[in-house]
Amino acid sequence: MHYHFVFITKYRKPVLKGDVAKRVRELIREICAAEDVEIVKGHVSADHVHLLLSMPPQVSPSRIMQAVKGKSSHHLVREFRALQREFWGRHLWARGYFACTTGNVTDAVIKQYIETQGAAPQDDRDFRIEE
Repeated sequence: MHYHFVFITKYRKPVLKGDVAKRVRELIREICAAEDVEIVKGHVSADHVHLLLSMPPQVSPSRIMQAVKGKSSHHLVREFRALQREFWGRHLWARGYFACTTGNVTDAVIKQYIETQGAAPQDDRDFRIEE
């Protein structure tokens, strides 16, 4: 199944930039690989993340989002002092997330939507970071 996920930083603070954004992407890749989930497309903006994931049927959307948001938040707040000051409650991500399957909209439409987020293309076209 293919799912489109969107989740935001707490208070929509624009902290996902530079090394933090690169580390978010790296952590999401590690978590998805460990769960046997393929990242079809991804985009990291300053205050939110888009993911189009291909997931095996035994992995539920809530389980993958719990892993992605929980583990990435834990690592990022621990590794970046600026985030510790910004999010003193140790929660980087806002509660909840958007999720939908691609049944009503084709994968191509969602890929194009995610691809057009942000500015200039980068080398890593399947999981970009907005500068």
